[in-house]
Amino acid sequence: MREVLRAAAARVRALPPPVTIFLGSRALIWATVLYAWVWFTPRPANPPESADLGYVTQIWSRADSAWFVAIAQHGYQRNGSAVFYPLYPLAVGGLGRALGGHYVTAGIVVSLACCLGAFVLLYRLALPRLGADGARRAVLYLALFPMSLFLQAVYSESLFLLCCLGAFVLAERRRWLPAGIVAGLALLTRLSGAALLLSLALLAWRSPERKRALVSLVSAPVLLGLYPLYLEWKLGAPRAELAAESGWGRHLSPAGPFGGAWHALQAAWAGVEQLATGNRTHSYWTRVSGIDPLHVAAHNLEDVAFLLVFVVLGVVAWRRFGAAYGLFVLGSLAIPLSAPSDRYPLLSMPRFCLPLFPAFLALAAVGSTTRRDRAIIGVSAVLLGAAIVAWAEGQWVS
Repeated sequence: MREVLRAAAARVRALPPPVTIFLGSRALIWATVLYAWVWFTPRPANPPESADLGYVTQIWSRADSAWFVAIAQHGYQRNGSAVFYPLYPLAVGGLGRALGGHYVTAGIVVSLACCLGAFVLLYRLALPRLGADGARRAVLYLALFPMSLFLQAVYSESLFLLCCLGAFVLAERRRWLPAGIVAGLALLTRLSGAALLLSLALLAWRSPERKRALVSLVSAPVLLGLYPLYLEWKLGAPRAELAAESGWGRHLSPAGPFGGAWHALQAAWAGVEQLATGNRTHSYWTRVSGIDPLHVAAHNLEDVAFLLVFVVLGVVAWRRFGAAYGLFVLGSLAIPLSAPSDRYPLLSMPRFCLPLFPAFLALAAVGSTTRRDRAIIGVSAVLLGAAIVAWAEGQWVS
């Protein structure tokens, strides 16, 4: 038995670094979230449509997952579902039917497959810039990022990350039409793909074949245009995906990202006051019905902390790897800042940071010493563990 285990370990070590990190991190996160689900009480019940193959799979269907599953099964309805862009539920729906109606399992498979592809592409993108060790660190930091549990959940993060990486890789190889098509797929996954298109346009502008490159990238908005056309045909509401954002308490700020940043700082200061006093009856920020004001305070402070860290990493990426990389990070952050939420100005900001791969390249460059590397891994692992427990208990994560 010992020889068998040694042989298996040797085979794993022989795999490429991104594959090894993928297998190890995903298995560890899955085992940990199941342990947390079994151990911690009370455990809120998952919705019936998420039961699928039992708790081993249903644990990965939380919060917005129900929307993706419902769209995959029944298509878009007049219920605000249009805010969830179509590529991911389309993939889940196709695979779910092939698996005999196991849509949650299909979502997990799609997310894991895209996660593996993203790890491989990130490693290849980082290799000439950071060397083998730096490329391994970039993938490892992404794998241990506190929100990386979404890379195997029934969420669109893995698919969006893969599309963003694929578009960058193709653009750097000057394959502009495929890059534009993949960018269009990113836009059909998340609206924040608009920042990706800006970065690709900058790369195209600086390329020797500027005109051909820019014309090729027009394929991205053309693909995006298919979605409102579908909504017009299906629901008679071509702008339903934008109108539905109001249901999540978001509104466009007249001051753009500066308005969202100002509200976020106000919420953060109110959070400091709330935590300093420990007052659970008086709310220093907008009161959220049924939620402890201390939790709201911690939530808003966490969101601002992630924003500040990724702004710094975006600047590092800009200086170290070029303007296109930094623009993708900073532009992606500006989009949710321009549409803050009423109760939590930076709602879901930590999760929105997950697909910003240039930030992990920058973090790998920063973590080039043993001490920094250990600090990054240690902090990430602790925060990831906390996120896993919250996820298992059915709490809102990110």
